[in-house]
Amino acid sequence: MRKQLSSSVNVRAELRLRVLRVLEKHPHFTQRQLASELNVSLGGVNYALKALIHRGSVKVSNFRKSGNKVGYLYVLTAKGFVEKTSLATAFLDRKLEEYEMLKEEIENLKGEVDSAGSGKEAKSL
Repeated sequence: MRKQLSSSVNVRAELRLRVLRVLEKHPHFTQRQLASELNVSLGGVNYALKALIHRGSVKVSNFRKSGNKVGYLYVLTAKGFVEKTSLATAFLDRKLEEYEMLKEEIENLKGEVDSAGSGKEAKSL
């Protein structure tokens, strides 16, 4: 249960990081464009944006688009840049840990395959 909770927290944190990274480059993106760019649901982007706005990491400003349409500009605040760095550091740490575990598993599997392969040769002789 604890690992499952930790996993869902990591997924949400990763989505916040991805949103922050895209908004840094494209503050004029709509939520729909963000969802498309990140390949996640519109609801997921909305949830992440609300959390970032609530935390003070993103500030929303209105601006006029063509005609009477109003658009939103999602601007990273100073706190947003700090959160982005913190999330990126935690993400990198998790991925490096996963990499080391995978590397170890690959070596173990290679050993199993090698020993199974040599066992087959011995049986056939």
